Amino acid sequence: QVQLVESGGGLVQAGGSLRLSCAASGRTFSSYAMGWFRQAPGKEREFVAAISWSGDRRYHVVSVRGRFTISRDSAKNTGYLQMNSLKPEDTAVYYCAATATAQAIDVLSATSEYAYWGQGTQVTVSS
Repeated sequence: QVQLVESGGGLVQAGGSLRLSCAASGRTFSSYAMGWFRQAPGKEREFVAAISWSGDRRYHVVSVRGRFTISRDSAKNTGYLQMNSLKPEDTAVYYCAATATAQAIDVLSATSEYAYWGQGTQVTVSS
């Protein structure tokens, strides 16, 4: 079992920045791929970014590419999502997720591929 706890959300003006953290406990987080998803009111949960457990491969959805950066610090059992140049359309509850993968370089983008989820943290971007 892996327990995930997100933090770092809040209210920010358009153009501002936030850094979300995902603290993991339980099994060795360093051997789990990690992802960030978000869900806006009335919409389905959508993929934002993912990183392999090796940290060598990362993938960001086109709408956040160049603005958001996923990273991880396995020594601290923590993942991050640095969000810059935030836009009102980035407003959502952000969730981190983790799962074991067969390959160290695997990155996963589907919600169904992740076994463990955090409770979410609210990000609100005002215009």
